[in-house]
Amino acid sequence: MVQTLAAAGELQRDLQRELTYDGLRAAEAKGNKGGRRPAIPADKTDDVRIAYLEGRSIAALARDHGVSRRSIRTAVADLLPEYTAADPGAPAPELPVVLDTPTGARRWVSLARSPDSAPRSAPCSAAS
Repeated sequence: MVQTLAAAGELQRDLQRELTYDGLRAAEAKGNKGGRRPAIPADKTDDVRIAYLEGRSIAALARDHGVSRRSIRTAVADLLPEYTAADPGAPAPELPVVLDTPTGARRWVSLARSPDSAPRSAPCSAAS
């Protein structure tokens, strides 16, 4: 009985998946694309990009168009100074590695590096 219910559930899931893919393919054939609509319409994107190149700030553009600063950054992403188009053959840049270690671990590492140069102190006694 459990196997029959499992088979029926699998058949239903396969049918639903097939119908979903058929609907997506039909929408794509009509020219629709899935996903959320951009906050800045395509006709205003060029105006935003030109204004940004003229020196308008991202915050001012967001206020003028009634959208978030992130939406403006998305529209002008390739114009931002931190955007770097890497060559396909170029090696990836080396990023600095920063390790945040507790104080005890730092002391242990410094003692392990040069045991002769770091003087060791005797443990403190509670009774003085």
